[in-house]
Amino acid sequence: MPTLVFLVIINLIVCNAMASEGVWLLVDTQAMSLEVKRGQKTVEVFENISIGRNGAGFKEQRGDDVTPLGNYKIGWVNTKSTFRKFYGFNYPSKQNAQKALADGLISRKTFRTIERAHLRNRTPPQHTPLGGRLGIHGLGRANKNIHKNMNWTHGCIALTNAQIDRLGKWIKKGTVVRVK
Repeated sequence: MPTLVFLVIINLIVCNAMASEGVWLLVDTQAMSLEVKRGQKTVEVFENISIGRNGAGFKEQRGDDVTPLGNYKIGWVNTKSTFRKFYGFNYPSKQNAQKALADGLISRKTFRTIERAHLRNRTPPQHTPLGGRLGIHGLGRANKNIHKNMNWTHGCIALTNAQIDRLGKWIKKGTVVRVK
């Protein structure tokens, strides 16, 4: 039993070291792939991902099923999600909020609340008119063939359960995610 505990501890140390060595994620919504990068080097690729039902672009409102383009960080991790694992984005970003304010989609008060959260390195409010609770997740109990048939999320990036389990060794709270 002590050997098992030792192996678990070593595995946690190695995984945390990998996640902290300049690892970031590149989500390509055209190629439908997610790359794990260390600096500019690709260290792992996940293909056949799913995105929002209405594609990727500027997310104008909650419920539009669009995956937002931009740069985010992992703001929280839920390992007990109904989607197996959920890595939540710090969405909306300051850039999302600036464009939404300029387009009249959010109030100045909402903009300031989002901006303050980012300045304090916290997750911004998740119930603004721009939506929230977006990130990367698995399928949970859904059929894994769903990726082959359609983009099915409400704006998240979805992987199979096996993929989300593999991705977990690379990321943690604070990991940068670029969605293009």
